[in-house]
Amino acid sequence: MEKAIKRAQILIEALPYIREFSGKTVVVKLGGQAMQKGGITHSIAEDIVLMRYVGIKPVVVHGGGEAISQLMQRLGIKPKFVEGNRVTDRATMEIVEMVLAGKINKEIVALLNSCGGKAVGIEGKDGKLILARKTSEEKLGLVGEVERINPEILEILDKEGFIPVIAPIGTNREGESLNINADIVAAEIAGSLKAEKLIFLTDVEGIMENPSEPKSLIPTINLQRAQEMLREGKIHRGMITKVKACQNALNKGVKKVHIISGKIPRSLLLEIFTDSGIGTQIIP
Repeated sequence: MEKAIKRAQILIEALPYIREFSGKTVVVKLGGQAMQKGGITHSIAEDIVLMRYVGIKPVVVHGGGEAISQLMQRLGIKPKFVEGNRVTDRATMEIVEMVLAGKINKEIVALLNSCGGKAVGIEGKDGKLILARKTSEEKLGLVGEVERINPEILEILDKEGFIPVIAPIGTNREGESLNINADIVAAEIAGSLKAEKLIFLTDVEGIMENPSEPKSLIPTINLQRAQEMLREGKIHRGMITKVKACQNALNKGVKKVHIISGKIPRSLLLEIFTDSGIGTQIIP
């Protein structure tokens, strides 16, 4: 009986958040521990499907850099990086598409569907979703920057109750495929949809005041302070791109951005449906 009462209390705590976010779009970017072995865990898939069932409209964007590097090494191709960005020649671009759009995307879709969802896998070329241009860093090759998002295909899928799962591959005006950072794509997608939330599922618990001190997690930070921490050098490595993506999303009308750990079970539900939440939320 006590267990049943606790479950009922949990549902009651979630009720105000279900009411607040029902009908709203939440973009979830899967990366880091959320992408173990290139796929996602069953519990993450269940969280996303539950969001849809209670009226929230999830849109999923995924990465897969580790899986790309692993396949390249198996094929005898050494991955190359410049300042954390993958150098993408034509051979590498073929592998990127094969892994992201052909393997990981479909595995995520299959898992979401097996959990009771209606998921559809797409990439930026589908429905002209992501128009991109080559980055100004010529040495990176076929690496792109988002020029424009056309959300029409996402709006059509939403009306029919589907969960879009997006691989971060765009195309330029010449029809050339371009590899785009998934954090940047997630922020651009969230901005184009005026999403209520953009959630980054990653390896770390959030933004730390002192990166070497796990207990220095910052629960809430405004954009100005996050930018100050960037200038002060307190934000490092992959978190730099995420914070810049947060800035872009908030400037384009996203209400809040969250950075949370994919290592924590039910992290999505804890962040959205509980009073305390987890990780770091970034506000305008």
